[in-house]
Amino acid sequence: MDELNNRTQTAVAAIEAAATHDALDTLRVEALGKQGWVSQLMKTLGKMTPEERQEKAPQIQGARTAIADAIDARKAALDAAELERKLATETIDLTLPAPQLPKGSVHPVSQVMDELAEIFADLGFAVNTGPEIEDDWHNFTALNMPESHPARAMHDTFYFPDHDADGRRMLLRTHTSPVQIRTMVAEGAPVRIIAPGRVYRSDSDATHTPMFHQVEGLVIDKGIHLGHLKWTLETFLKAFFEREDIVLRLRPSYFPFTEPSVEVDVGFEVVDGRRVLGGSGDAPGHAWMELLGSGVVNRRVIEFAGLDPDEWQGFAFGVGVDRLAMLKYGMDDLRAFFDGDRRWLDHYGFSPFDQPTLSAGVGAKA
Repeated sequence: MDELNNRTQTAVAAIEAAATHDALDTLRVEALGKQGWVSQLMKTLGKMTPEERQEKAPQIQGARTAIADAIDARKAALDAAELERKLATETIDLTLPAPQLPKGSVHPVSQVMDELAEIFADLGFAVNTGPEIEDDWHNFTALNMPESHPARAMHDTFYFPDHDADGRRMLLRTHTSPVQIRTMVAEGAPVRIIAPGRVYRSDSDATHTPMFHQVEGLVIDKGIHLGHLKWTLETFLKAFFEREDIVLRLRPSYFPFTEPSVEVDVGFEVVDGRRVLGGSGDAPGHAWMELLGSGVVNRRVIEFAGLDPDEWQGFAFGVGVDRLAMLKYGMDDLRAFFDGDRRWLDHYGFSPFDQPTLSAGVGAKA
């Protein structure tokens, strides 16, 4: 007992006299490291009889605590002394120019969303948003996808175990289409909106991620037909890609919330290894690329929203914001959008002064 007390007092005195952090760490290792003398004493407890352990354990633990407390106190004192030294010796010359700090940038997805809002605002569209945590009635049922509908299998959905007050299952929305329903229910008709935002599906590769961005468009009015949809999409794509030679091809398709439904293809050619939109896909050296889905709003969807489908008609379309950014600005891997790589952001990011305007060009970079 006396030998342990003497050794502990010697160690504490050495710790209190340590002049540097390195010297303090050396003393810590000698006493409390894996091979330190206190650690070695702790290992002997397992070989003692219960009576010996009951006597020795508190003494060894007391020595360990005293040394650890002395180390913490000395470290705090050394840190305080170092801070005082820096405060006394370091100065800042306020007459010098400010240091060149790294500059942030506007992410391409944010920039493209601003471009979309600018273009569609000129066409008389408002921007509406909705919750990302949605219930299955707004996400599926009201869009003509009841519980047993096979179209639900088209969406790999992230469900929550909880239900809302009405007993509806909760989920991460798989598209921004629920905003259509919420807008029609809340505002009635006529409606002319776009709904940009984040959506979620269980998918991941070079062109898919579990979270991505989508913009949905909806027009509800009287006498709406497929020709209005085609003109709107042509006008939008010509303004977005800033080319007058954008050519669309509409192919019959199926979506539960539109009837008739059409896939929209756009003509392109490959220039320097990247796809450049423009011209007919049937022209020499060109091809067609599927870009978005659209159609005339299904009568049942209008009914679910509380409107009379004999009085009101409409069209809707949806396109991936990330995909539009990739096509316009030449990215080749969707996963890089979410990696947070500073080099990628420096290369593809936008200055806050690159405000999209129809007069200066929605894609103009300063």
